[in-house]
Amino acid sequence: MSTLSSAIGMAPVPLIDIGEVAKLLGVEVRHVRRLVHERRIPFIKWGHLLRFDPEEIGVWVDSHRHGDRLTPRVRLAAHRRPALADPPRDS
Repeated sequence: MSTLSSAIGMAPVPLIDIGEVAKLLGVEVRHVRRLVHERRIPFIKWGHLLRFDPEEIGVWVDSHRHGDRLTPRVRLAAHRRPALADPPRDS
């Protein structure tokens, strides 16, 4: 348990490994390693192990968003083409 988590009485967030981050971001592990090397992604170095806080990764992803901040589902619904009206029927 981290010092901060225990000080405020919160349960610790389980850390994830580099493979899980790559899967979460939809990229190869090699790309995540490059981001770590360039210090462009938040990470924890534990000896030779790399670990990531999923909450920090979420904040990092949000900080790199461009445009409106609609959720993907709302964004898709907003950009759908309106349905074509039924053609008038001849009676």
